[in-house]
Amino acid sequence: MPPPNILLITSDQQHWNTLGVINPKIRTPNLDRLAREGTRFDRAYCPNPVCSPSRASIITGQYPSTHGCWTIGVKLPETTRTVGHELAEAGYDTTLVGKAHFQPLKSVPGSESIECQPTLRDLEFWRGFHGPWYGFDHIETARMHGNESHAGQHYALWLEEKGLTNWRDYFLQYPPVPNDKYAGPYSTRDAMTWDLPEPLHPSCWIAERTVANIERSVAADRPFFLWSSFFDPHPPYIVPEPWASAYDPDTMDWGTLEPGELERLPGHFRKTQEGDPDFSGYDEPGGHHLHGFHSHRHDPAEMRRSMACYYGMIGLMDREIGRILDALDRLGIADNTLVVFTTDHGHFLGQHGLIAKGPFHYEDLLRLPFVARFPGRIPAGTTRAALQSLVDLAPTFLATAGLPVPGRMQGIDQTHVWNGTVAAARDHVVVENRHNPTRMHLRTLVTATHKITVYRDGDYGELWDLANDPEERRNLWDDPSAAALKSAMLLRFARAEIGREPTAMPRVAGA
Repeated sequence: MPPPNILLITSDQQHWNTLGVINPKIRTPNLDRLAREGTRFDRAYCPNPVCSPSRASIITGQYPSTHGCWTIGVKLPETTRTVGHELAEAGYDTTLVGKAHFQPLKSVPGSESIECQPTLRDLEFWRGFHGPWYGFDHIETARMHGNESHAGQHYALWLEEKGLTNWRDYFLQYPPVPNDKYAGPYSTRDAMTWDLPEPLHPSCWIAERTVANIERSVAADRPFFLWSSFFDPHPPYIVPEPWASAYDPDTMDWGTLEPGELERLPGHFRKTQEGDPDFSGYDEPGGHHLHGFHSHRHDPAEMRRSMACYYGMIGLMDREIGRILDALDRLGIADNTLVVFTTDHGHFLGQHGLIAKGPFHYEDLLRLPFVARFPGRIPAGTTRAALQSLVDLAPTFLATAGLPVPGRMQGIDQTHVWNGTVAAARDHVVVENRHNPTRMHLRTLVTATHKITVYRDGDYGELWDLANDPEERRNLWDDPSAAALKSAMLLRFARAEIGREPTAMPRVAGA
């Protein structure tokens, strides 16, 4: 039997319940098809709830504290060994199409970045550069979300090939101009209907180029590892018609904040509900602000509009994922292709009074949609509660390809869980969040029934009984009746931290 193909499809910042198979409010027929033909894991988690570190963990099988890309604006060293290197050396075509975000939007000595201005709009550079890069022998990449200013790279080249030579007119100006009409809260900009022609949307580019690269590998009779990395539904909330009006805002069930629920939580939670909160005490030296440290108070009607647009963005992406799945069928390779769909981290849609993301380790932000399909090897139409982490993807992909898992990887091989022969491969997951070195540095341990969050420099924290309080409304950290539970969870947390230590080199002698 030929080596199996591996296709990883990811969205960006997608709430775990935005799949039609579990949420009747949203229509995702192609992701639903994937779930019917594979197994959906409803307890999957990110290793870090911001983009760059989580994505770096996907390709390294390591936690951010190990691979070094510990938050956004920090570069993943280009010398880092990834799953792509291992698979390429075993004869695989290794390809990335879409969002990477391994490098910051600034280039300085020691942190040189080709994903920054002005390089990302230097189309002659991108015309001549397709890798190798981070273990991918071929890349076609971009890094904006929606109509953000930093559009360019291979996506801009594609737009020009399609005849849209004035593509810059559809994206925010760079640098931003004073009184720009799109200025305002990052996740609630007014322009939710994008005038970009729908066939030229980034999701369409990703699907088209994903299919083209799969066809290239099939024509060369080579197995492939391909990461198809979509930009949506990450804010800004904006999408072309008919998707912008596909959902009625009045039908959206925006999340809620119950009176008094934040009183039992650390102070930064409560500040989000102030009209003009002062978060300056949390900023790191150099003026870099934290995601989510702003007012989260917004008009409910505006929020429902945002949610309807968010659903529309997922709808367009789902259609394009269907194009990719259809191509596997057309090429006759679906039965020999492992397909995994997930996202890099979750998203707040009003739950607990929050929007988008930040250092708020609720399930809405940490938990992920996650589906794996491999006909004849992964049971179809099954839902499993076995804990998953994105750090597990790299070792599981290597095991699927019949390759050894290097000791430097900290993830767990999930192949026997995915094929249904083992109930679970892990009894906990760990989530890191080091958005600045000292002032906001937290880690969370999640088990099947409970969750605890510890802050590096605080005696406060969070303790949740997920079995009896699945919406996380009652923090038990300071509850005297939960003292024994807290002690037990802290011990599990300490053991988990020790257990995550990688063994990059085996011991080969007594001295």
